[in-house]
Amino acid sequence: MSQSESYAEASRLRQQIERANRAYYELDAPEISDEEYDRVFRALQELEAAHPELRTPDSPTMRVGGAPATNLPKARHAVPMLSLDNAFNGEELRAWHERMVKVDARAARAALTIEVKIDGAALSLTYRDGVLERGITRGNGIEGEEITGNVRAINDIPLRLNGDDVPALIEVRGEVYIPRKAFQRVNAERERAGQDPLQNPRNAAAGALRALDPAEARRRRLRFFGYQVVVVEGTLPVSTHHAELEMLASWGFPVDPSYGSHTSIEDVIQIADEWADRIRNLDYDADGLVIKVDDLQLQEELGSVGRAPRWAIARKYPAEAGFTRLLDIEVNIGRTGALAPTAILEPVRIGGVTVSRATLHNEDIVASRDVRIGDMVEVIRSGDVIPKVLGPVREKRTGNEVEWQPPRQCPYCGSTLVRPEGEANRYCLNLACPGRNYEALVHFASRGGMDIQGLGPERIRQLLDAGLLKTASDLYRISADQLQSLEGFAEQSAQALVDAIAESRSRPLRLLLTGLGIRHVGSTVAKLLARRFGSMSALRSASEDEITALDGVGPVIGNSLVAFFADPPSSALLDDLEKLGVAQTEGSSGAAAGDQPLAGKIYVLTGTLPTLKRGRATELIEAAGGTVKSSVSRKTDTVVAGDDAGDKLAKANELGIEVIDEAELLRRVGVEA
Repeated sequence: MSQSESYAEASRLRQQIERANRAYYELDAPEISDEEYDRVFRALQELEAAHPELRTPDSPTMRVGGAPATNLPKARHAVPMLSLDNAFNGEELRAWHERMVKVDARAARAALTIEVKIDGAALSLTYRDGVLERGITRGNGIEGEEITGNVRAINDIPLRLNGDDVPALIEVRGEVYIPRKAFQRVNAERERAGQDPLQNPRNAAAGALRALDPAEARRRRLRFFGYQVVVVEGTLPVSTHHAELEMLASWGFPVDPSYGSHTSIEDVIQIADEWADRIRNLDYDADGLVIKVDDLQLQEELGSVGRAPRWAIARKYPAEAGFTRLLDIEVNIGRTGALAPTAILEPVRIGGVTVSRATLHNEDIVASRDVRIGDMVEVIRSGDVIPKVLGPVREKRTGNEVEWQPPRQCPYCGSTLVRPEGEANRYCLNLACPGRNYEALVHFASRGGMDIQGLGPERIRQLLDAGLLKTASDLYRISADQLQSLEGFAEQSAQALVDAIAESRSRPLRLLLTGLGIRHVGSTVAKLLARRFGSMSALRSASEDEITALDGVGPVIGNSLVAFFADPPSSALLDDLEKLGVAQTEGSSGAAAGDQPLAGKIYVLTGTLPTLKRGRATELIEAAGGTVKSSVSRKTDTVVAGDDAGDKLAKANELGIEVIDEAELLRRVGVEA
C-alpha cells in the first residue's frame, strides 16, 4: 500500500469508527455488530502500528488503550472548582439576586443564563494547543485525581478541538453522566452476567471515572456536557456565558441544549418553577437548574464568597428519594419463571408520586444489603424508572426486624424453585404455572410482542378469571359474544377487541418470536433469527449449531431455543397457533414473502402519520427489506414525513434526500391504503 493509500485507508477507518461510536452512544441505534466494530478497530491499530506517522492525537485508537492503572495520582486544578450555593424557591432566588446588586449595581440589569444542573460527576479537562492533555476529577475543588486514560474512553470528549480560536492552554469544566436508558441497559447486562446492579446513574458515572481500568468507562456508556472554559494561557474570544456555551459546541463538546439567556430575575423565577416537573422527563438525571450572570467580566468582578461564586446559584428541586417502612417482601414470578422479590412499603410521596411498592432485584441484593422486613429503608425514584430500595437505615433498627428467606417452592403452583449455577435468580420451571402464565400472556399481547390493541394486563386478568384464556392460542378462539358477557364490555368494544386480536394474526415472525417470551430471545435476537430462517418451521427444524452460527446468537440463546422447541407444551402451542391462522413467516406483514422492494434502502420516520403507528410503519419497511434509522444522514435514502415533522424533515430537505408520505410508503411495500 502506498503512502497516499495508507493515509486514505486510515481516514476511512477513523470515519467508520467515529460514525459507529455516534450511532452506539448518542443515537442508541448501533449500525454494526460488536464483532465488526472490533475488526475495524483492529485494522486501524495495525495500520497505525505499521505506519506510526499516521497516528494522530484524535485517532479513535487513542481513546482506550494500555494496561489498567494501579493508582490514581493527584493533580491540582489551574483555578479552583467552586461549589454552588442553593436556592429552593423563588424567594431565595430573589434574595441571591439582591445580594449581587448590593455588591455591584450593574447586576440589576445584567442578563442571566439558565442551564440544567446535571446530576453527574464533575470533571476538568486540560487542552494544550487544542489537544487533550489530561483529565482530573473535581476532588476537593483544589486538587483531584488524574484519570486521563478513562477520559479518553468517553466518546463525547474530543481528543482534538475544532476551530482556530482555541486559547493555547485551557481547562474545560463539565459533567460526566450516564443517560437513563443506557443505565437501565448497563444494569440489564450486569444482571445477565450475575453482577449486582448499579445503584444510581450518578454513583455509576463517578465510579467508572475512578475505575482503574479505562474499559469500564466505555462499558458504562459515559456521556459528557461541557459548561465552562478556564483560560490558563491565551484569551477567551467571547464575553458572555451563552456565547461561551456556543463556543464549546463549536469546538466539539456537547452542551445542555436547553440553556437560555433572560433579562429579568422574575422571568428566571417563573421559568425555574415551570422546570420543576419538566426536569423529570429528561433522558438523564438532573436535580435542578444553574443560574449565572451572563457577562463574564462581571462574573470576575463579583468574585466569590468562600467556596461559592457570587455570580451563580443552583435552583434545587425536591429529591426523588424518601424513607419509609418496609412492611413485607412479596414474590412475583416473571414470564421466564424468574422469582422477583418486591418490597411492600408504607406509602410515601417521592417526586410527586405515592410509592407503595419497589423492586429489590433479586435475593442476592436483599442479602448483600441486609434488607429486613420492618426496616426503615431508603427508596429512590428517578423519572419513569421503577422505584427501588437502596438499603436499610440500620441506626433506626429496633431489633424486631425479620430477615427474609426466599421461598423454596413457587407461591403460585407449588413447584420446586431452581437456581441455576452462576445466576442470581431462582426459577419456576413449570410452564403451566398461573403466575408465570399471566406475565407471559401480558408480554405476548404487549406492544413489543404481538401488539394487540386494547388487551392490557387488566383485560388479560379478566379473561383468565373468566376461564376464557389459558394459553396464547386461546386468544384466537374468543368470540365477541363471549366478551359481551363480561363486565365492561359492550357490543362495540367486544367486537373491537376481537378485531384487534384477528389483526395480530398477520404479524411477522420476529414479533411472534418476541411475544413468545423465549428465555434470552429479545426483539433484537428475534429479528436476527427471523431474517436468517424466514419461517418458524425452518427455525424449529434447525440444529443448535445452525442457530449459533448466526452472528449475534451465542450458545446460551441456541440452547434456550432448542429446549423451547423440544418442550411438549411449547411445541403444542406453536402448532395450535399455526392451525388458528397465526402467521409464522417473516414476510407476512406487508410485501409478499420473498419480495423485497426496499432491499438495502435506509428509511427515517418523522412526524405523525395519518393511519400508521411508528412501530407498524417500521414493520412494513423492514418486512420489505429496508432498514429504519432514527436520524437523517447522507446515507439516508428516504424520509417518510407525517404531520408536525420537525428537524429531520428540515435536514432531509437540506441534504436533498427524498421525502415521501404514508400513501407512497404503502404503495412501495405493496399494501393497499
